Amino acid sequence: METAVENNELVLIEPQPNDLEIQTNNSEMQPNKRRKKKSIVWEHFTIEHVGSGCRRACCKQCKQSFAYSTGSKVAGTSHLKRHIAKGTCPVVLRNQEKNQVTPYSAPSKMGGIGDTPKRRYRTASIPFIAFDPDRCRHEIARMIIMHDYPLHMVEHPGFVAFVQNLQPRFDMVSFNTIQGDCVATYLGEKQSLQKVIEGMLGRVCLTLDLWTSCQTVGYVFLTGYFIDSDWKMQRKLLNVVMEPYPDSDTAFSHAVAACLSDWSVEGKLFSVTINQPLSEAGIDNLRALLSVKNPLMLNGQLLVGDCLARTLSSIVQDALRAVHNTVKKVRDVVKYVKTSEAHEEKFLELKQQLQVPSTKSLDLDDQTRWNTSYEMLLAASELKEVFPCLDTSDPDYKQPPSAEEWKKVDTLLTYLKLLFDTTNLLTSATIPTTNTYFHEAWKIQLELARASTSEDPFVSNLTKSMQEKFDKYWKSSCLILAIAVVMDPRFKMKLVEFSFSKIYGEDAATYVKIVDEGIHELFHEYVALPLPLTPAYVEEANGGTVKPEDLQGNLLPSNGLGLTDFDVYIMETTSQQSKSELDQYLEESLLPRVHEFDVVGWWKLNRLKYPTLSKMARDILSVPISTVGPDSVFDTMHKEMDRYRCSLRPETVEALICAKDWLQSEAIDTSTALVKMEVPI
Repeated sequence: METAVENNELVLIEPQPNDLEIQTNNSEMQPNKRRKKKSIVWEHFTIEHVGSGCRRACCKQCKQSFAYSTGSKVAGTSHLKRHIAKGTCPVVLRNQEKNQVTPYSAPSKMGGIGDTPKRRYRTASIPFIAFDPDRCRHEIARMIIMHDYPLHMVEHPGFVAFVQNLQPRFDMVSFNTIQGDCVATYLGEKQSLQKVIEGMLGRVCLTLDLWTSCQTVGYVFLTGYFIDSDWKMQRKLLNVVMEPYPDSDTAFSHAVAACLSDWSVEGKLFSVTINQPLSEAGIDNLRALLSVKNPLMLNGQLLVGDCLARTLSSIVQDALRAVHNTVKKVRDVVKYVKTSEAHEEKFLELKQQLQVPSTKSLDLDDQTRWNTSYEMLLAASELKEVFPCLDTSDPDYKQPPSAEEWKKVDTLLTYLKLLFDTTNLLTSATIPTTNTYFHEAWKIQLELARASTSEDPFVSNLTKSMQEKFDKYWKSSCLILAIAVVMDPRFKMKLVEFSFSKIYGEDAATYVKIVDEGIHELFHEYVALPLPLTPAYVEEANGGTVKPEDLQGNLLPSNGLGLTDFDVYIMETTSQQSKSELDQYLEESLLPRVHEFDVVGWWKLNRLKYPTLSKMARDILSVPISTVGPDSVFDTMHKEMDRYRCSLRPETVEALICAKDWLQSEAIDTSTALVKMEVPI
């Protein structure tokens, strides 16, 4: 009770309840309006009143009881979250073993009293995973493989401290242990790939890419290209073989023999594409090896091919060297602009004043990748009007190319664009079929042949060496590229006839005849090949699943009649009496030239109409024309194995590199199936 003086009289003042008392009284008077509990733990617990002012939290799963509040003291929810999230609830553990999951995962950070309330999210369908040390070791191995981390990182103090703070219960592994885990991951992935290759209906084509090393030993990367049982193009790195003497005539044949034996495909090799010229002895060794168990189609004319990416890279380097001084002048003025912010601002200001319409921006080139040199020259050429307006009194500023030199740059760009556009096709994430490159190759052959006979001495001198190198590639690869485009129902022999008339003129008919005879001879070889009586082949022929007893009763020559010669006689006489599949195919009308056309899918749909021709098309369309991956097609230098990997055992190197290729393929295949979702609660 307080007093106050008001109008000279003593007045009594009744005490008024403060805001906190009002809040408390209201909450006691209106228990039904208590604030709704928002913590996610209440999805797993219920509150039980066990006495006057005493409440306990009961787990819905295991029925264990935990302290929650006594009088005005509240125990909180942290111990309840630990019960669910840390895996101490026995029922949750049992459910986890049965692959039953709980949607609760503990928050990574708990807010304090003074924290600003934040909107919380929960990812849909995130499973609860109990701590599993074996799973952790497996994931560390995958991490090392996927990101090329050194195996020794598991012994680095920083990594050890990080893991111990993240999960103290995990016992760190040694170098030898993680090496074994990586090899085990490789073997598991290899087993899966082996099943895919065993189910392969056609043949496999190999590319051989030789890497050098500081130890003078070589590493041959062997990549397999094939069409699987679902008629999908596949590209898989199969082996990395260490060769002590990479310059020997037997290096490549030894690597191929090791690969064929490792994957049990000795009789299924169709072609080999190599990244560097082989000596005659080297080619003879390779053909001798393969002719033992492998049928050489067209007397081995399709067996050994050159790498298109390496060929084009070599041609570009020769062209850039031919105009080295002019290219250096362009590089110097670009360097002047790009290495100073003030110079670049001045350059852009001048470009705007001169109203140069180009939208390209200047960038210095990386001389280990020729596409960057091409793009630098192209941008500089479009902006050449700006360079003379820069501060020519600056001692750091080099004189820009003259008008005559810019003309040489433009001429160089004309022919580099042909090679750039073709090489750019090789950077596709999808695997282009062989027919794609006939269009590009014959255009390059035609344009360089014309340019090499130009009356302009600069043009003829520049392109003569380019044409000579590409002509060598054209002669070695023309036949397989032409046969591949004949397998495209949009073009068939018509495009061969058209392109050869442009290239060879009056002699075109002679070269067209070579392709026509070659494709007919190849078809007859496929007709004569025995049909493997495997479940995969039988299922494809019948368009459905075949039971083992059907194979034994109907296909295997178990009755001793020996009618193999009769089957050959029927095929021969039938082909004499009626048109072959090939002639029938060639005489049919061309399909419309739609841009997005799945040629492999077309042969899959028409495999019953053309049973033999479809098998031939399947093998031809999978022949690779480049030995390097999409990220390396513009490289000007051969790959070199780093010092760290050279210090490892060859078997470990192969396991790490091959497993990475296979795991990345899985990630690409499954990425579209992943859906990220956040659900507010």
